[in-house]
Amino acid sequence: MDVDRRLLGADFVRACACLVVVFHHLVQRMGFSADFTYLGWMRIFGVIGGLGVAMFFVLSGFLLARPFWQALERGEPMPSLKVYALRRGARIIPGFWLALTVTFVLSFAVFGFPLDGWLWLRYGAGLLLVSDWHWTTLFPVELNGPLWSIGFEVTAYVLMPLGFWLVFRAARRVRNGLVQLALWLGVIGLALGAHWLFANLVQVDQVDAGWDHGMQGGAKAWMPRINPFSMFAIFAIGALAGGLQVRLGQYRHGLFDALSALALLATGCTIWQVFLSGSVESFAFLDVPYAFPWLPLALGVVLAVTPSTLWLGRLLDNRIVQYLAQISFGIYVWHYLVIELIAKFWFPQLAQGAHGLQLFIPGGLAVIAIAILIADQSYRRLERPVINWARGLEQEAPSPGAKRRSLSGGAG
Repeated sequence: MDVDRRLLGADFVRACACLVVVFHHLVQRMGFSADFTYLGWMRIFGVIGGLGVAMFFVLSGFLLARPFWQALERGEPMPSLKVYALRRGARIIPGFWLALTVTFVLSFAVFGFPLDGWLWLRYGAGLLLVSDWHWTTLFPVELNGPLWSIGFEVTAYVLMPLGFWLVFRAARRVRNGLVQLALWLGVIGLALGAHWLFANLVQVDQVDAGWDHGMQGGAKAWMPRINPFSMFAIFAIGALAGGLQVRLGQYRHGLFDALSALALLATGCTIWQVFLSGSVESFAFLDVPYAFPWLPLALGVVLAVTPSTLWLGRLLDNRIVQYLAQISFGIYVWHYLVIELIAKFWFPQLAQGAHGLQLFIPGGLAVIAIAILIADQSYRRLERPVINWARGLEQEAPSPGAKRRSLSGGAG
């Protein structure tokens, strides 16, 4: 795709989010010792891993909201929800279901987890994309923790069009773009209100809560503060940034380079503050996780203004970054399982804490290389063919605007 047609900065954010999560999980396996004294800076990844998930949510909200904002700006009806659902399903479901199923089978066939009703329940909730609504299913499988976020993201996919339905109804009376953006602030407020109710009304049994009791204990420690509505609030700030970008997209100026650089600096400062706090979940305003709202806001500005830059966006979205962004979903859903398999069959130091660079570097490099290889093949052989197939179906479905023109006699 031509560089001028891409949303500059989006690939950079996606690649960074992916790398933050991968390095977070690798550093968890690093046994810091005297050999690691001069690599103490790597400890930052042991704290900020969750921020990578937040970055993915802000980016998804930003990208998926843009067609809705563009329709609002043109005075058109809401984009086709059938096309929207088809695109989201084609992009997420095949790769996720494959990683989920492979992990599920390996969990009992190779790693010896009991194939009981709870494991089946978690797997079924994952397949149905509803694992985010209860702590018992929050982690849909053992061994592959990062899969927890997919259910939350799918819920955000559902909630976003509901929010835009409200905005589109109001837009019948209010055509001002700034007022429409302000209406979206109301949607964020509704999400925060729903989060507050969930966090205060949902009771989670605290017996064996905490990460020392495994994934289920970790789920108890997260919920109810980490819930579908708190994660949607993060997603919705990305959607707000998408609306801002639609209104700035016609401009190109060096001023946007400066604004983008400042927003990147603000994002970095927020991440540093999270590191200094030592809180992995970094609960903030109303106990919403991941430094809310400061990290999503700073990152939202990056996404909103970088497409209008003259130089910085092209520097950030170089070819390596574009490639990593393209296969990032596969890296995300496979890398943790790769860590577990390497630790079990080849490099047990990754399970015990790899003390010394001569032990950690080979294992870490092997994880990264294998995860990239799997992600590359997943994208080429599964994800991209399904996306192309869905695009073919999409072309057969007329847009709401086209259907309305056809009913009124066409345009010539």
